[in-house]
Amino acid sequence: MRIRLVVTGRAYHAAANLPDLCELPDQATVDDVIRLLIDRYGEGPGWSGTCLLAVSGRHLGTVASHQPAALREGDEVTLIAPVAGG
Repeated sequence: MRIRLVVTGRAYHAAANLPDLCELPDQATVDDVIRLLIDRYGEGPGWSGTCLLAVSGRHLGTVASHQPAALREGDEVTLIAPVAGG
């Protein structure tokens, strides 16, 4: 299945080399996406434990503590890195 991957917040530049679409096996979950990112690209600020995680607009929690969710063809997985400053 194909899903769209979006990384925003302070880590958007770190995700510049990520593909927009990821190919995953049927029955994949959000945890499979996180593992794929770490396996292929190492630990990154865009998928650290403090990032918010959403699937097709549904907030699941943070990367470190989220609701499990199965993915479907065409889902959009969004990782939102925290932003600070003033």
